[in-house]
Amino acid sequence: METTSKGDRNPSSVRLLIQLQRNGNWVTEKDVTINGKTTSQFLASVILDNLPPRPFNIRMVRETADSTTDQLQNRTLWSSYTEIIDVKQCYPNTAIVGLQVDAEQFGGQQMTVNYHIRGRIIQVPSNYDPEKRTYSGIWDGSLKPAYSNNPAWCLWDMLTHPRYGMGKRLGAADVDKWALYAIGQYCDQMVPDGFGGTEPRMTFNAYLAQQRKAWDVLSDFCSAMRCMPVWNGQALTFVQDRPSDVVWPYTNSDVVVDDNGVGFRYSFSALKDRHTAVEVNYTDPQNGWQTSTELVEDPDAILRYGRNLLKMDAFGCTSRGQAHRAGLWVIKTELLETQTVDFTLGSQGLRHTPGDIIEICDNDYAGTLTGGRILSIDAATRTLTLDREVTLPETGTSAVNLINGSGKPVSVDITAHPAPDRIQVSPLPDGVETYGVWGLKMPGLRRRLFRCVAIRENTDGTFAVTAVQHVPEKEAIVDNGARFEPQSGTLNSVIPPAVQHLTVEVSAADSQYLALAKWDTPRVVKGVRFSLRLNQWKR
Repeated sequence: METTSKGDRNPSSVRLLIQLQRNGNWVTEKDVTINGKTTSQFLASVILDNLPPRPFNIRMVRETADSTTDQLQNRTLWSSYTEIIDVKQCYPNTAIVGLQVDAEQFGGQQMTVNYHIRGRIIQVPSNYDPEKRTYSGIWDGSLKPAYSNNPAWCLWDMLTHPRYGMGKRLGAADVDKWALYAIGQYCDQMVPDGFGGTEPRMTFNAYLAQQRKAWDVLSDFCSAMRCMPVWNGQALTFVQDRPSDVVWPYTNSDVVVDDNGVGFRYSFSALKDRHTAVEVNYTDPQNGWQTSTELVEDPDAILRYGRNLLKMDAFGCTSRGQAHRAGLWVIKTELLETQTVDFTLGSQGLRHTPGDIIEICDNDYAGTLTGGRILSIDAATRTLTLDREVTLPETGTSAVNLINGSGKPVSVDITAHPAPDRIQVSPLPDGVETYGVWGLKMPGLRRRLFRCVAIRENTDGTFAVTAVQHVPEKEAIVDNGARFEPQSGTLNSVIPPAVQHLTVEVSAADSQYLALAKWDTPRVVKGVRFSLRLNQWKR
């Protein structure tokens, strides 16, 4: 800046040369002229390309003469230098998008942009079409890269990926991909969406925005598909809450009886843990991908237990129908599966692993004989001699569960009951052995199914088993809106049993009348007294 004698401030200029020493000679690379007017320091940048090999010399030469008066302010100096490495930046494993907009269109305020993204390309089964959600042929265990929002294969990617997941600690052999394959097929099944259409039973659309504990992330993934992780001693496998075949029936003859003479010990959930209404938070596409809340209620349960509200987040859920099913699944689980059983087995009697479905044939709980051992087998007449006498109902078809040669339970019909301790079946399964387990299935008496959740080895070589009640009809209730009338699992009841086939024989002796009454009851009676009243009338 230059100031005149009258006090006017005018622009000034300075010429500079930027020179590099090449082969011993100084060569001018840039001729810079700075024009302007300012009262503070002004910084000008110069970029030099095509530099000589290092080390090299560089200098700045001022062509404009230095000022000799205070009226001309054009002092120059070398402030700093920066080495610039010009590379093409890439963002591995990252999707990058950029927008250039005019800030005046937004009033000078910072602009926020939201994007609808699909997510990662993950590994899916080679016989799987993620677009159509179909499977072709038998899977050979190989995988292929594709986009999919199937929660089973999103979980596989999280567990095995070495960069963002647990791949540095878990290998592909440490995760049961065959269990995930069955879970993935279950998630892809189409169910009503609540609006007249259909949708996959479960989808998963989530992003991990911050670092979290691996177990917490694993639990969130599993909650999206109604399953729990289980370490079976060799690999991390998964057990999904869905209808499954019974692995083994356990009777009173299988369990270890404690000092009180009890084999099966039962407990029930607390009333405060039985929720009748659930508020489900989920990401709603119809609400600008903001969080919405779906209210799910059970009116009948509210009338019985009162309104007990639970608030939950549906992780990775972007469907209102799926959010509704998630809330209803919680309600039905807490209302229908209220019972827990604990029992102890010898090492030879343990025939299941955590997550398996087992059947409990407890004679004491059922109020009738429902299970035991086979004493002898007559293959010619298909007659089984049991270790105890059983009573079959007069109406309906009864069946018996037997263990075949493959070690799997098989249900066959009972065609005849020639003696209290003998039954005839059709057909007789192959491989049924003497002293094998049998369990009765009678009309009007619900099979008592449980899912094993824990097995602990005791110091005496026995195993303590804990299992929770399993209601297979829950799937149809939650996913398809079916209605079922639950049957009782016991003949013991607070309701007095009906009297059937009442007969009375009256005889007179020594001016006294004697009455002999006989009757039947449709179920076992314990702790019940019957009152008999005789009326005398005249013709």
